[in-house]
Amino acid sequence: MGARSSHTVDPVVSRRYSSESESVLVVRRRPSMVNGGGFVVSNSKQQVLFRVDGCGVLGTKGKILLRNGDGDDLLLIRKMGGIVQALNMVHKKWEGFGYDKDGTERLVFTLKDPKDSCLVHNGSIIILVHGKPKIIPTNHNNYVEINGSFAERACNIMNSDGRPIAKVRRDKEMEEMVGDNNKDLYHVIVKPNVDQAFIIGLIAILDYIHGESTICC
Repeated sequence: MGARSSHTVDPVVSRRYSSESESVLVVRRRPSMVNGGGFVVSNSKQQVLFRVDGCGVLGTKGKILLRNGDGDDLLLIRKMGGIVQALNMVHKKWEGFGYDKDGTERLVFTLKDPKDSCLVHNGSIIILVHGKPKIIPTNHNNYVEINGSFAERACNIMNSDGRPIAKVRRDKEMEEMVGDNNKDLYHVIVKPNVDQAFIIGLIAILDYIHGESTICC
């Protein structure tokens, strides 16, 4: 058996959504006026791999659904709220739920909603990954980190060792055609053996935080 890639993190949704080579995924936003917004993710062959529905489709604020290309539900993502009375503050977070074989929801990751959208200011967000001991050993640093600016389409997703596992970048060819401010089409580059469904789930939350395609009109 070959050595495990240094970029690899344990699969969060499923290993079936990883590739042995680096993948360039194309994210195309859907117009909210036509079909409620959200976005579609395709590969280099223009095959649809994932679809993301936000509250414009689902009709519920703070709720996002990730499906695969066949329309099967992969991740249900909810914005949760909690009050820390001692500090008199409200802390909000996002929770991503996968599905067991019998359809039971299981918590797979948690992302704290950053105050003032810190990614705009080149801050960082920590995502805690949840799993069974046989998937994520107790001595495993089970988190990933996002840094950079999603609003500028220039952010990186890192594993717990600080190595990049995915990055978001502008589509330069499309920008030359329609202008520098285009946000309807961009790339997500995912390293080998990384769960692409998990990465797109994180992108969906960033999209919502920044008031883009998944948020209600």
